[in-house]
Amino acid sequence: MLDYILLAIFLAVAALGFFWRRSAAKKYAAEQSKRNKRARKLATCVTVFGAYLAATRVIGIIFGAHKSEDLSAFSPWAARVDIFGFNVSSTVAWTWAVMGALVVLAIVLRVTVLRRPSDPPKGAQNVVETAVETVMKYVGSNVHGEGEMLGSYIFAVAALLVGCAVLELFGIRTPASDVTFTLGLGIITFILINIYGVKKKGVAGRIKSLAQPTPIVLPIKIITDFAIPVSLAARLFGNMLGGMIIMDLLYSALGNNAVGIPSVIGLYFNVFHPLLQAFIFVTLSLTFIKEAVE
Repeated sequence: MLDYILLAIFLAVAALGFFWRRSAAKKYAAEQSKRNKRARKLATCVTVFGAYLAATRVIGIIFGAHKSEDLSAFSPWAARVDIFGFNVSSTVAWTWAVMGALVVLAIVLRVTVLRRPSDPPKGAQNVVETAVETVMKYVGSNVHGEGEMLGSYIFAVAALLVGCAVLELFGIRTPASDVTFTLGLGIITFILINIYGVKKKGVAGRIKSLAQPTPIVLPIKIITDFAIPVSLAARLFGNMLGGMIIMDLLYSALGNNAVGIPSVIGLYFNVFHPLLQAFIFVTLSLTFIKEAVE
């Protein structure tokens, strides 16, 4: 009964705001003063607010009261699933799905758009070439002379992290919120740091560079190097997990009022934030590799 009473009140507020705005528009039709604009804006806000609250009451009446989640039982570890007899983390399964989608996309682009490339490039070919050139130039500007070889890895990591970000738009837990995923990326970056360091300076030169400016700092530099993958993994994992928890808290706090508001806030936490973290991870990886080859 209370829901129906509240629904009637909110509908009345929305109607009041609507007719108030019409009245203000007619009354001040001949003048474009600040008072006129302020009255119409206030009436619009009342209308939208009343309509929003009425919509939340309708949802509550149709679907019942929202059951608050037990966030105390939240686990940073993803749920386990069985796939072809193998018990794996759900984030691992979604990582395979994203990688498979990227492979299929690459094959489709190769046999269609890039089968007979045109010069100058047009349409989808222009988009692909622009994306590749942008990544190559960025890699080359950070690690001079290694853009062509290293660019493939950076492009693949960026595409994978963007694909993982897309999953969040469908309410799926992103693999980047699993520390095993981020640690794997961190270890690959750590291996590349030493490969490029040895390639540029040789084994002796790589060790010598770690002993600069004095051999006393060699043990510290070695520990620092081994801390790099942990640092990269923890930073990406913490930020992605934090964004996911904030969205869960928002849904839990709003309950049936979670109409529209989470979608707007989700544009940051599910779109901009993951892309920003992908850019930071790529930039830090290039920075560490640059330090190894200098």
